[in-house]
Amino acid sequence: MGALSTSHLHYASDWCSLSVMRRKSFQKMHCPIARSLERVGEWWSMLILRDALHGYTRFEEFRESLGVAPNILTTRLARLTEDGFLEKRQYSARPPRYEYVPTQRGRDFRPVLLSLMAFGNRHFAPEGAMVQVVNTKTGEPADIGVFDRATGLPIAAPDYAMVPGPAANARIRKRYAQRKVEAGAA
Repeated sequence: MGALSTSHLHYASDWCSLSVMRRKSFQKMHCPIARSLERVGEWWSMLILRDALHGYTRFEEFRESLGVAPNILTTRLARLTEDGFLEKRQYSARPPRYEYVPTQRGRDFRPVLLSLMAFGNRHFAPEGAMVQVVNTKTGEPADIGVFDRATGLPIAAPDYAMVPGPAANARIRKRYAQRKVEAGAA
């Protein structure tokens, strides 16, 4: 197997070249998106959280819903529990059986999943929405977006901009000083 060249990265059939790529940890990066991806960026983790927020709690429920191998599911449930998205509760002593319930952190992830669902419906579902959020009183589909809770306004340029926060390091400050793009800009 030769060295991995960037020209091969876009070929899905060139899986041998892709197998030499190593996953980088984002845990210590000074970026809230990178740190979040470190914990939930693996696709099985997001689908497990989707199902947990939909009411699934038991190992077999997740396995049947997702069709995931038991060893992968075990690893992902342990990681989501360790990272504080799920709480592991024993519901049977003999044999020992556990359920996995979303914590506050897990419930706080719901808007991220809803935004991802809306994005997928809008851009990758030519046949139409497979799942949607509806208003329970009217039955009308919700128009999911990102809003400022204090004002109720959509986060969109030019009214909102991404700027370094109080904990920003020099690299972040430099990045945002160099690039002036408003939040929500296309």
